[in-house]
Amino acid sequence: MASTSVARSLIGPVVVAVATVVAFFGWLGRDTTRTVDPLTGHESGPWSAGQVAGCLLTLLVVLVAAVLLGVPALIAAAAMTVAFVVAWTAAAAASDDSGLFAVGAVLVLIGMAVGTVVVALLTARLARS
Repeated sequence: MASTSVARSLIGPVVVAVATVVAFFGWLGRDTTRTVDPLTGHESGPWSAGQVAGCLLTLLVVLVAAVLLGVPALIAAAAMTVAFVVAWTAAAAASDDSGLFAVGAVLVLIGMAVGTVVVALLTARLARS
């Protein structure tokens, strides 16, 4: 009986992690094309603001739904943060010859950790009231 409750407690975080990776690759992970402005030579990309916003909104829905469905807030936040950072780092490392993706990975980790903890705890608090 104890193994059943352990399995149930792992399902939520695993679903959050899988949904996070799917959201990353669905919105951002496949796009590696950079755009160069022919007049200024300024390089941008590979993602548009719409892609980033779509990914962010998808992650927000996943996290809020997970907490409302009973995944503990900090566990849901940790699952999403780890999954997103791993997916982002794998994609960035594949296209970066300079090694600076590691700096980006640390910044993504900090941003995801802060953002997911705030959203998850706020969702849990609002759900209790």
